[in-house]
Amino acid sequence: MDEWSAGAAYERYVGRWSRRVAAAFVDSTVVPPGAHWLDVGCGTGALTAAVLAADEPASVVGVDAAAPFVAYARRRVADPRATFAVADARALPVADRRFDAVVSGLALNFVPEPARAVAEWRRAAKPGAVVAAYVWDYADGMELMRWFWDAAAVLDPAVAELDEGRRFPLCRPDPLSRLWTDAGLTGVVVRAIQVPTAFAGFDDYWSPFLGGQGPAPGYAARLPEDHLRALRDLLQARLPIAADGSITLTARAWAVRGSVARR
Repeated sequence: MDEWSAGAAYERYVGRWSRRVAAAFVDSTVVPPGAHWLDVGCGTGALTAAVLAADEPASVVGVDAAAPFVAYARRRVADPRATFAVADARALPVADRRFDAVVSGLALNFVPEPARAVAEWRRAAKPGAVVAAYVWDYADGMELMRWFWDAAAVLDPAVAELDEGRRFPLCRPDPLSRLWTDAGLTGVVVRAIQVPTAFAGFDDYWSPFLGGQGPAPGYAARLPEDHLRALRDLLQARLPIAADGSITLTARAWAVRGSVARR
């Protein structure tokens, strides 16, 4: 099972990059000022913070199934317009047709029964509201994870079963588009969001994998010391490390957007 219990460790691993994607996503999600937003799978609050910073919302409700992440988000996002609650993405504790925008960042692929989840998000959205989400392109475009899993597979071919690129076939344009269309959403579009992920040195890249949060760090946490050391050495040999020791990669997410038909 994937571990989601330490907000600070998650932030160091991928949260610092998810904030950049969240800002780009909000910029492209056209919602008028004064709107009421629902952030499903809010995690440590990156998307909620981006909405508050850019879109002048009346309110943002963030929900997540992981209580430690909700607690972290409450501490991090000090804005009276934001409230947070522990809730299942498939059974939201909100009224029908309540929100002008229902959004989700980097969470949908971890939700069992994603079709049920998106149907629930549509239920919570007003007629004419935006329903949108984004997920990492685990198969190709999320390079910091791709380098990790490719090196891990050299040392242990069985690791392919744990690789997010294989585990989450939903995280591609066609499956995301079908999921939104099947939920009855209209004007469905999918686009790429790509941001740079620059590391000061190898330790800046490697040490976040030791925090235990998410599939790759969870795998690293279970390795014997000698295997972990071999994986570290292989990654250090393979990564595109510049002469000054820095590492420049990119992270791509797929964003899907649709609207609830007006009655």
